[in-house]
Amino acid sequence: MNIENTKAQMRKGVLEYCILSILKDDDKYASEILEALKDAKMLVVEGTIYPLLTRLKNAGLLNYRWEESTSGPPRKYYALTETGKLFLNELNGTWDELRNAVNLVTNTK
Repeated sequence: MNIENTKAQMRKGVLEYCILSILKDDDKYASEILEALKDAKMLVVEGTIYPLLTRLKNAGLLNYRWEESTSGPPRKYYALTETGKLFLNELNGTWDELRNAVNLVTNTK
């Protein structure tokens, strides 16, 4: 069994939650989301994030708007919808429960 594959699967399992959390306070364009994930050591590549953003948009959790950029083509800024905010709130509770359960099982704090 390859440990790197297992680590990648663990990160993928929380990626949607992390993206919604990144967008909770401010609209962001994909590069900013990607940078925040990389800063958090989520090791995400562009090819992973765009289909995920599209899926979240199609699920009604995100919307986007185009904004002109002074340094290139227009940028697509993503934002949480009201449904997305409610969904994130629900995931926050689920994350707390999951983290506590894993900590109990693994005897960590």
